[in-house]
Amino acid sequence: MSSDRFPSSWDKALAGSPALTVIDRAIEQKRLSHSLLLTGDDFPTLEKIALGIADRLLNEKSSSTHFVPDQHPDCFQLRPAGKARIISADATRDLIGKVQVSANVSLHKVAILHEADRMNPAAANIFLKTLEEPPANTTLLLLTRRPYALLPTIRSRVLHFRFPMAAEVFSPAGWEAWIGDYRTWLDALSAGNTVDRKSAAESVFMLYGLTARFSTILESASAEEWKRVKENLPQDLDDDEQDAIETGITNGLRTRLFAAVAWATRDFALSRLTAGDDGVRRQIVAAVDRLEHVSGLLRVNLNESAALEQFLLSSLRIWSRR
Repeated sequence: MSSDRFPSSWDKALAGSPALTVIDRAIEQKRLSHSLLLTGDDFPTLEKIALGIADRLLNEKSSSTHFVPDQHPDCFQLRPAGKARIISADATRDLIGKVQVSANVSLHKVAILHEADRMNPAAANIFLKTLEEPPANTTLLLLTRRPYALLPTIRSRVLHFRFPMAAEVFSPAGWEAWIGDYRTWLDALSAGNTVDRKSAAESVFMLYGLTARFSTILESASAEEWKRVKENLPQDLDDDEQDAIETGITNGLRTRLFAAVAWATRDFALSRLTAGDDGVRRQIVAAVDRLEHVSGLLRVNLNESAALEQFLLSSLRIWSRR
C-alpha cells in the first residue's frame, strides 16, 4: 500500500513501516481492534501516530466536515496532571463518560490516553473495566514509553504496536558541538591523556563542562518546544494539565538526548574496534551498562545533570583503562 494513503499527521519516515501498514489495512477493512497500545522510546512519534489513527477513523471520505484530529468533537484525550504527573481516577471516569455516549459528528469515537503508565492504581482498575466492556464504535489508544509499568491485565487486553524513533535528525541549538566535544573527550581518555595531574584535571573540568552545557541545551530546547506546543493546545486545559504536558516535553527531549549520547558512544567504540583495539569490547559493554543504569534512574526522578555526571564519571574510569 502506498505511503501517500497515510495522513499528513503521520511521520513520513514511518509510513510504510510494518506496524503502520497493518494498522492502515485494518482501518481500510474496518477491522481495527477497539484498543491499541502504542509504545516506543520517542513520545512525540507516538502522539503523531495516535493523531494519525484518529484522523483516519474520524474524518472519513463521507464526512461532511474535516476537523484537525486533536480538535475533533469525537476525539477525547487524557493526559497526566499536576506536578506528580498522575492520571487520576476522576479524570479517567470523566474520559470514559465521554466515550460512553453517542458520537457528535462522526460515526466513530477515539480516546487517546497519553502516558498511560501514569495511571494511579484506582484509575488503572477503572480503565480495565472499560477494556473488558469497550464502548461501541470507539477506539482506545494507550501511549507509553514504559508498557511494562501497566497492569498485566491491561496489557493482555490491548493490541501492541512498537514504533522506533522517527528518522528525522534531532539537533537542538548547541547539540552538534556538544557531541563533538564529547567525542574529543573520549578520544583523549582512550589515548591515555589522564596519566599526569594536569591532563587528569583537564579531563575532569571538561566532564563538568559537558554536564553544564547539557542542562543548558535541554532547558533551551524544552522552552522552544513548549512554546510551539502551547499554541496548539485546547483552550480548556487547566494549569495542572499544562504543567504535566510541559514536564512531559522536557522528559521526552531528555530521553532523545540521552539516546544520542548512546549512539555517539557506540560510534566511538566501533571506530576503536575497526582500528584493532580488542579491549574496546569490554569497555563499550561497561559504558552501555552505566548509561542504561542512569537512564533508569531518570525514570524515578533523578535530575538529568546528576545522571549525566554519574555516567561521565564512570566513562572517565572505563575509557582510561589501558
